Amino acid sequence: TIANYKTDLGRFVGFISRSGCKTWVDVDEKTARQYLAACRESGLVGRSIARHLSALRGLFKWLKKERMIFNNPFLGLKAPKSKSRLPEVLDVDQMSYLLSRKADSALLIRDKAMFELMYSCGLRVSELTNLNMGDVYFNYNELRVTGKGRKERLLPLGREAKAAILKWLPVRERYISRMVNENPLFLSNRSNRISVRTVQSRLHLWGRLLELGTSLNPHMLRHSFASHMLESSGDLRAIQELLGHSNLSTTQVYT
Repeated sequence: TIANYKTDLGRFVGFISRSGCKTWVDVDEKTARQYLAACRESGLVGRSIARHLSALRGLFKWLKKERMIFNNPFLGLKAPKSKSRLPEVLDVDQMSYLLSRKADSALLIRDKAMFELMYSCGLRVSELTNLNMGDVYFNYNELRVTGKGRKERLLPLGREAKAAILKWLPVRERYISRMVNENPLFLSNRSNRISVRTVQSRLHLWGRLLELGTSLNPHMLRHSFASHMLESSGDLRAIQELLGHSNLSTTQVYT
């Protein structure tokens, strides 16, 4: 997010420099609208323009707080709506095929435990990589997850996911190193907490090897969880809570 905001702000600074603005006070509502029009003409979609506006609103809010400007020219501007994309999902047979792969090596045992957990709990990839040993309550078949905005939620730990994790734990002992104040559930082969990039590349590799006919990514497992849950239960509100969505409208895309 920080890298994207930096790129967006750099693009804006280039635009206002060409427009003849010498100071931040020179950026008025007309300049803001011209920049929005330039973004559209360059082919940016609504979602990208919304991100640009978010970065600029934040910048000018700060400039106003520091008394470097008097008005925020971006407050009244709205990004054009972009077409809502349906989430990519695996069907139940594809998911069963993916998770039925035999795990007979240390890395495969770890991978299978990660993928079982992501699918059965509908986890974001960052939620998976941030899990610690103390977040898994085996006796209660529950998992504590810290999601966006540092919000915690308790999720049911499924039978298959629990079995996969219990199989991984003895293997995990080989990779443990001294980590200060941390006890990650999933480790890399360098004994560090597993990274988001590693999870992405491992899942992509599994998809290629099993010839699933689609490019696998971690969010696809989360989408598949939500879609399959909705098919079987029809309870949108419960799925909202399991996914950790603040607004029901975010969950409604699965309908």
